[in-house]
Amino acid sequence: MPDERVISRSTSKRKIGLAMSSGMARGWAHIGAIRALKKLGFEFDVITGCSVGALAGGCYLAGKLDELEAWARSLTKRKIVGYLDMRLRSGGLIGGTRLVDEMRKYLGNAKIEDFDTPYAAVTCDLVTGHEIWLQKGDLVAAMRASFSLPGIFPPVKMDGRWLADGALVSPLPVAACRALGADMVIAINLNADIIGKARRPGTNVPAAAGFDLLQMLEETDQGEKLGLMDSLARRVFRRDYDGSSMFGVMTASLNIMQDRITRSRLAGDPPDVHIAPRLGHLGLLEFDRTEEAIHEGEAAVMRKRPELADALQVLAQSAGADEKPD
Repeated sequence: MPDERVISRSTSKRKIGLAMSSGMARGWAHIGAIRALKKLGFEFDVITGCSVGALAGGCYLAGKLDELEAWARSLTKRKIVGYLDMRLRSGGLIGGTRLVDEMRKYLGNAKIEDFDTPYAAVTCDLVTGHEIWLQKGDLVAAMRASFSLPGIFPPVKMDGRWLADGALVSPLPVAACRALGADMVIAINLNADIIGKARRPGTNVPAAAGFDLLQMLEETDQGEKLGLMDSLARRVFRRDYDGSSMFGVMTASLNIMQDRITRSRLAGDPPDVHIAPRLGHLGLLEFDRTEEAIHEGEAAVMRKRPELADALQVLAQSAGADEKPD
């Protein structure tokens, strides 16, 4: 069993930043990781997040992590389907309005600048390709823009720009965390254990999201209204040949993209502590596997306790050196 003693934070002059990656359903691991880090005595002076990392970070910033965890644990496959407001003629398959309404229940119209801790939700400008850090304004709107995965959710228009999921440019926003003043960055990377895992058993064919979304939609009033039995959605979600569905190709491509971009970005700006939960076996839409994801997030932090302690020691020594008289 790992040592459960709290790691003491011995400096107040150095800022600790938390950078949280994209990962869709794997994102519940962020909850477990934050819980474990708090248990070890960490407080965060800077928070940055991409996609579901922006959601977890925003809820933590607003003091609503308990509410996020309770909601996540309540999810079932059927309940997840209920949140998927299909919009086949929009810029994405899912409108996202129902998810936004759910977030508003807990966060209201909170503004990012209402909080003392610097926070950034990472997005991407669809026109210029620029990485955009949303650091002020409506918290829910910022989180919504950050998880606007192309093809799944339509982009969000903010300040004259069309914004999409930050995973397109920075799945793990370490650089943003440093730019906002963090001296030590702890990064939680949910995309480090995915390549080769997203396949159907016994094949080399990319798997889809983890459950037959269309079949469940067909059993709802929404599915009947959309005429899913005869629509493009059947080809999107179902596999009718010896290959992968369109959605399976999309999710497999997303996995590869996030992995490669993250590796490239971390090579130039690595975090002080890199925490990588082992979640490659989770499908991107398996949001009902909350307990498993949270537990692995906690376990991943505990596996890194020696590195966390060493990083804090270096940080404390640096702070002590600054305090010495000239």
